[in-house]
Amino acid sequence: MKDLKQSRRAWEEEYRHVNWGGPRPISGVEEALAPGSLVLDAGCGNGRYLLPLSKNFDVVGTDISVNALLKAGQYLEKGGSQAGCVASSITHLPFADNSFDAIICYGVLQHLFENERLLAVKELGRVLRTEGFLFFEVFGTDDMRFGGEELEKNTFCRKNGVIYHYFTEEELKLLFRVFDIKEIKSTRTEKRFRGEIHTRHHIKGIVQS
Repeated sequence: MKDLKQSRRAWEEEYRHVNWGGPRPISGVEEALAPGSLVLDAGCGNGRYLLPLSKNFDVVGTDISVNALLKAGQYLEKGGSQAGCVASSITHLPFADNSFDAIICYGVLQHLFENERLLAVKELGRVLRTEGFLFFEVFGTDDMRFGGEELEKNTFCRKNGVIYHYFTEEELKLLFRVFDIKEIKSTRTEKRFRGEIHTRHHIKGIVQS
């Protein structure tokens, strides 16, 4: 099983090649939070959400990859925005208890083993203020990429060394059981790949501390 150092190396290499891809929509976050809220982008990568978040909120991004954070900083500068960028594992966040009004965690929990997912959710809850919102998104088990070398149940390793876990809605309800679950919802879309139609399966959720 991969350790933290191996995971970090895999992501450093991944972000040598990952392109920007443009900012991602954050409409659901904007509707739920007051302008100026202090927001943590946990696992911010190269800043696809960090940049749009910085337009309306005080935001801090963390990521295990220094290469990702360097790219995020460059995109923020080009976009005329500012945000804190901190190198950190999501399982050990360098922030005090009750630090943030809200947290977004998009496309991150799916790259962790079971014990790491439990630690990460505990850490996210620790740094989230009372009645604060946590927004998350993960891959579901119906996704086209499901499969490969299985290391744990529904958890696989790609050739690049990156771990992928695929969730069910029931599993997420159990993982976030100590929170007030506002929404957990699956979205399935069709994607054409090499002339064939495949399914992309994402699960989004909103929970409150």
